[in-house]
Amino acid sequence: MKTLSPVFLTIVLFFTVACGSKVESQTLDSPKDFKAFLDANDVQLIDVRTADEVNNGYIAGAVNFDFHGSDFENRLLTLNKDKPVMVYCAAGGRSAKAAQKLKGMGFREVHDLDGGINAWSNAGLPLKN
Repeated sequence: MKTLSPVFLTIVLFFTVACGSKVESQTLDSPKDFKAFLDANDVQLIDVRTADEVNNGYIAGAVNFDFHGSDFENRLLTLNKDKPVMVYCAAGGRSAKAAQKLKGMGFREVHDLDGGINAWSNAGLPLKN
């Protein structure tokens, strides 16, 4: 009985894994890295804070999807799963949960702002009012 070579098996395994899996990533970005990615890419930027919090300042281009709103998950479903999604909140708790939810829903690339808008502001990055 013939046996298959280890090289052949490795190649078959590689192609099976590579072709059968989606490339998905979730990253926790520093404010500097978050801004750099935001500036360099066509993204969906989601502020998951409450409307009152947003009124105190937000990152330009953000859309507000209140994490605690009754329509939060339905609003997430309006997003393109193949286009990067960037999320942030005040300090990072809600956005971390939102990022996990997005990954669970099949979004391919999710970026979460480490430390939230507080870290963004402390880094001297611009806010809109």
